This record gives sequence, C-alpha cells and structure tokens, in this order.
Amino acid sequence: MAEPTPRRNEPRLRPAPLIFEPAEAAADPEHFFQLESIEDPRALLSRATELTQAFRAAADRAVEFQAIAAAQLADPRRFDRLTTADIAERAEWTEDYAKRMVEFGRDLMRGNSEDRTTADPV
Repeated sequence: MAEPTPRRNEPRLRPAPLIFEPAEAAADPEHFFQLESIEDPRALLSRATELTQAFRAAADRAVEFQAIAAAQLADPRRFDRLTTADIAERAEWTEDYAKRMVEFGRDLMRGNSEDRTTADPV
C-alpha cells in the first residue's frame, strides 16, 4: 500500500521511476511498462509493486493539487470565483464531493493536513 502523504515539513519519498512509454508501445494493449517481458515472477511482483506505489503516490499528489485548485477557485475574495456547482461540473464531480474538495484544499493551504492519512477527502 502507498505510504501516507508526508506533511509539509517532511521530505517526500520518491516513488519508482515511471519509465517513458513510446507511443507505439502504449498503443499495444499487451504492453505495459515492459512488465509483459519479465519472466521471473519475483522480479515481476517487485516491479509491478513499484509501479503500483508510484501510481498511487502520483494519484494522491494530483488529488491534492485538485483540492488546492478547487479551494482557490471557490475563494470568496476572487472576483471571478466559482460556486461548488460550477467546480463540480468542470471536474465532473458531484456537488457534495466538490464541497469536500474545497474544504480539503483549504486545509492543505492552511497546512492543516496532519490528521489525514490519504489525499482523498472522502
């Protein structure tokens, strides 16, 4: 399982590198980061686990940026602020989820994310 997102003052652990996939390889549904070419099950499990952790870490980080953007867009001090319904529509979320993301983003911007173990605001 991916490690929790570190706090602002803690260094981030680097996930396994996501080796670039050439366009022709990405078009082949059987090809995925050369996992199909690994024959040793121990090595396959190790590399697949590294990729899983890297993707989870990337997804958690992306969710944090989504939340910060949602909070910034909903900021009442902005002359062009958006409602949570507008944010939900743009991000293809429910309005309830957008409200939680705005609050999560505000917590992140205030540095109040210590109680969270995951980037998901749910």
